[in-house]
Amino acid sequence: MQRLMGVFIACLMAGGCGLGETAVSAAAGGATEAAQAKAALETEARAKQQLDAAAALEAQRRRAADDATQ
Repeated sequence: MQRLMGVFIACLMAGGCGLGETAVSAAAGGATEAAQAKAALETEARAKQQLDAAAALEAQRRRAADDATQ
C-alpha cells in the first residue's frame, strides 16, 4: 500500500507532462494484476481441495470394494 501511495505522489509531481496519467494507469494495472493473481491462487486452492476430496472418496470406495470381495 505504501508503494502505491509513493507511486501516486510521484504521479502528482509529474502531472504536468503527461507522465502522471501514465503512472496512475500503470499503478492501477498493477493492482488489478495483483487481485487477479490472488483470485487465481484461491481458485487453485479450491481445485486442489476438490481433487483431494475426490481422491479420498475414491480410496474409500476402493477399500470398501476390497473388503466386499474378501
